[in-house]
Amino acid sequence: MSARLVVADDDAALRALLGAALAGYTVLPAARGDDALALVRRERPDLAVLDVQMPGLDGLAVARALAVDPVTAAIPVVLCSGAGPAAAAAAGRVAGVVAFLPKPFDLGELQATVARALGAAPPARRA
Repeated sequence: MSARLVVADDDAALRALLGAALAGYTVLPAARGDDALALVRRERPDLAVLDVQMPGLDGLAVARALAVDPVTAAIPVVLCSGAGPAAAAAAGRVAGVVAFLPKPFDLGELQATVARALGAAPPARRA
């Protein structure tokens, strides 16, 4: 059984690209921060990949909410943002955030980061 990932980004094209790059996993997409938070709470995935800047709750707010909830606190979070060093510094202060990827990022770097966060080798890509 493959690991389950919540992937949240308000850009539909980027969400599709991330889903394709992470095709060896079960990807549960969300377009808004509040939707991502509800999805993580309901599905309890193995990892969440969150854009920092999203409508509703931003990715940092979602990560903070996950960190203080005993049910979701152990779920690792990878944050992605084009916002720069300030977002990275804020991400570093949020419990549960295991990595920060500045946009634009290399898809291979994303795959390696997700695999490291899950403590496993990347899954085999589906044909």
